[in-house]
Amino acid sequence: MNATHIKLRPAASLLFVALALAGCTKGTSDLREWVDAEKHKKGEPIPVLPVIRTFETFAYQDQGARDPFSPSTAEMDTNTSSGPRPDENRPKEPLEMFSLDTLKMVGTVGAGSSLEALVKDPGGVIHRIHRNEYMGQAYGRVTTVGEDRIDLVELVPNGQGGWMERPASIAVGEK
Repeated sequence: MNATHIKLRPAASLLFVALALAGCTKGTSDLREWVDAEKHKKGEPIPVLPVIRTFETFAYQDQGARDPFSPSTAEMDTNTSSGPRPDENRPKEPLEMFSLDTLKMVGTVGAGSSLEALVKDPGGVIHRIHRNEYMGQAYGRVTTVGEDRIDLVELVPNGQGGWMERPASIAVGEK
């Protein structure tokens, strides 16, 4: 390239920009006419709003009766005093700090009544589990150790101040 081509490039660029801007300044009279025509068109009528019916309020007058939407005191007493309760005095076992769905059964050791399950925690540590030991965060007590599964009974709140038992299990290879 020679020196004249280099000097002409900025001038050519400036000329191109000026022509492009000149093309944008075409009149907007056709746009203004269209907007005025649209403004003068008559729109469709708005539909009539529906009539809103009012309902009578009902005040519950019987002050001596219990509230039908809350449990009775007899129901509350039976739900909290009887039934299973977690043993808060026993020391927590290592697998009780993990939720049951994060524990994985990886095998068994032994045979017959001395069968032990091998359970892997989220940290990769393998624990030996026997019948009547606890695991999981819902007070899960091991009821059966089998070749391919561990059966538990968890204690969960029943929503009325008491507790209820819920069966659970972990099988070999499940996650």
